[in-house]
Amino acid sequence: MTVVLRGKVRDVHDAGNDRLVMVTSDRISAYDVILPTPIPGKGQVLTGLAAHWFAATTAVVPNHLLSVRRSDLPPEWRGPEFAGRTMLVKRLEMLPVECVVRGYLAGSGWRDYEDTGSVCGQSLPAGLRLAEELPTPIFTPATKASTGHDENISTEDVADLLGATVSAEIERISLALYRLAADACKAVGIILADTKFEIGRDQDGHLVLADEAITPDSSRFWPADIYSAGANPPSFDKQYVRDWLDASGWDHRPPAPPLPPDVVSGTRDRYREAYERVSGRTLESWIEETER
Repeated sequence: MTVVLRGKVRDVHDAGNDRLVMVTSDRISAYDVILPTPIPGKGQVLTGLAAHWFAATTAVVPNHLLSVRRSDLPPEWRGPEFAGRTMLVKRLEMLPVECVVRGYLAGSGWRDYEDTGSVCGQSLPAGLRLAEELPTPIFTPATKASTGHDENISTEDVADLLGATVSAEIERISLALYRLAADACKAVGIILADTKFEIGRDQDGHLVLADEAITPDSSRFWPADIYSAGANPPSFDKQYVRDWLDASGWDHRPPAPPLPPDVVSGTRDRYREAYERVSGRTLESWIEETER
């Protein structure tokens, strides 16, 4: 089967008839570098959460998922090693923009705010603290970089790239998705600080949600019961790995150092907890469902 894309985490294969097979590995990246140490079960968590959110958000926007069941996959993807980590999806023409929504001030948004008092050209009130909730969620798009870092851009830049109508529509979709997911996460004691979406066009030109949605790789998940503005909160995402890498003295250039066993197990447990709290089910039940 023809390989369409090998990403940092996902491998995408042509399945014919305008379909793709997406396989989510246990690889983990940080600072745009693939780390040498995988996180066991990570690919199943990402696939399971994406499938959960695809099902929960169809009233906002259609998505590319066709099936996660082994019986629906081409024969070469039905082996036990692919259980719970493989999706059959529609082929789309992807938009060249990361649709980022921020409800809290963190990461590159915080750095931008420190430097300019704004994020992606959007002015914010003075005196906000690290990890503070914003007055209202904001759409802060970024370019898609094939190598190196994505770069934050303004909504005006998006309009120049895609046209004003499409730009306004992906902003509307992204904010609606964030609000729906943030409310659902809040109900289980998780703050969805920020997240990013990828959107493409189908053969009829309709906008469609793709890739992954609201996972620990594409979002910041903070435990609500111990959240406090002013410092980076503990998280259910790969910030735990970034923090260890920063403390190790690594300069963010390849090769990255191997992760010690306690960081691997801590990351695995955080990803699993995110899945089980958000979905309301065990990871094992998700994997079992896909094997039918």
